[in-house]
Amino acid sequence: MKKTFLIFLLLILCSISLPAQKPDNAAERAKKIHFSSIVLDTHIDVTPKLQSEWKFTEEHTTGHIDLPRMKKGGLNALFFSIYMRGTITGPKAVNDAIERIAAVHKLAEDLPDKVMLCTTAAHVRQAHSQGKIAALMGMEGGHMINNSLATLRMYAALGVRYLTLTHSINTDWADSSGDQPKHNGLTDFGKDVVRELNRLGVMVDISHVSDKTFWDALEVSKAPMIASHSSCRALSGHSRNMTDEMIKALAAKGGVIQINYLDSFIDNDLFLWTQKSQAARRLLNEQFRSRESIREELEKQYGPAPKASWERIVDHIDHAVKLVGADHVGLGSDFDGGSMPLGMEDCTNLPKITEALVRKGYKEPEIRNILGLNTLRLMEEVERVSKQLSEITK
Repeated sequence: MKKTFLIFLLLILCSISLPAQKPDNAAERAKKIHFSSIVLDTHIDVTPKLQSEWKFTEEHTTGHIDLPRMKKGGLNALFFSIYMRGTITGPKAVNDAIERIAAVHKLAEDLPDKVMLCTTAAHVRQAHSQGKIAALMGMEGGHMINNSLATLRMYAALGVRYLTLTHSINTDWADSSGDQPKHNGLTDFGKDVVRELNRLGVMVDISHVSDKTFWDALEVSKAPMIASHSSCRALSGHSRNMTDEMIKALAAKGGVIQINYLDSFIDNDLFLWTQKSQAARRLLNEQFRSRESIREELEKQYGPAPKASWERIVDHIDHAVKLVGADHVGLGSDFDGGSMPLGMEDCTNLPKITEALVRKGYKEPEIRNILGLNTLRLMEEVERVSKQLSEITK
């Protein structure tokens, strides 16, 4: 009895002496910020799935987004990428682009209580206030306009709100970062495309373009521009990333760099491994369809590929913020467009980014801006310039 009493007393004393475990305030603050914010991703490649039997409303174990996982990750606004290979040109490119645009329209029509098709910043705010997903569209590659300003005007009328001037190969009027220079940047027609985008209120997107094309577009555009899915070349040498000088110039004109999450874009060791194995990759592309099979074969020849961590995304955000401030940085994941880093396997992991920014000491308004408000401000300015230009031409 005495022994039992002593043990009981000892347990009480231990419980008194142990400090109470404090709740993780950073995690709680981050959760509140994240799930009350407009979280807008400017580049998601899920659009082709909308044209298949795949269901947006069902949770899937493959790919990076669907409605249930968006809810879990707090992703409530996105630009559906209207994409096809740059080798698809002419009337077929136009036809296929319209089919993809129609698929996004149909998604909103089929789910009016869950998804709202948006073409303005005000629409996005309205969708958020109603608890709906804001669905926007960006066109990934100027080859889809078929060298026609009239076709460009048609896309704008159908709701496209940015045009990536090139994809991975040159167009007839602009050089790509993934090709050998042909035009020394933008041709005269390419500059007309930029001017027409300004007039239409469609954002000029400089992701994928060559450095010279970027500088030409920056000079011509009267509206701020967007890099819909690019990261920082200072941290990873991929040509799709932007140099510090480019990021500063983009921001000086009111633009926003939207950080890309693809593992080889954000991790320099993986980028260098990818460069080393590039020639073999081209041959393997002819033999294998899946990225996984290609990577397995490459690792047999060149050793294991370095593993990129999701934390590199935060490094790129932080680098860009230190260069130009938190008003000129956003999120452009490239979900469903390639290989994601460890820890960012799909959009359910997005709250990690917000928590990391909280722990780094970012203020709540800065975080909300990065999560989506910077993009809305950019859209509003592009809309303002469009209205101004329209009044001049009346």
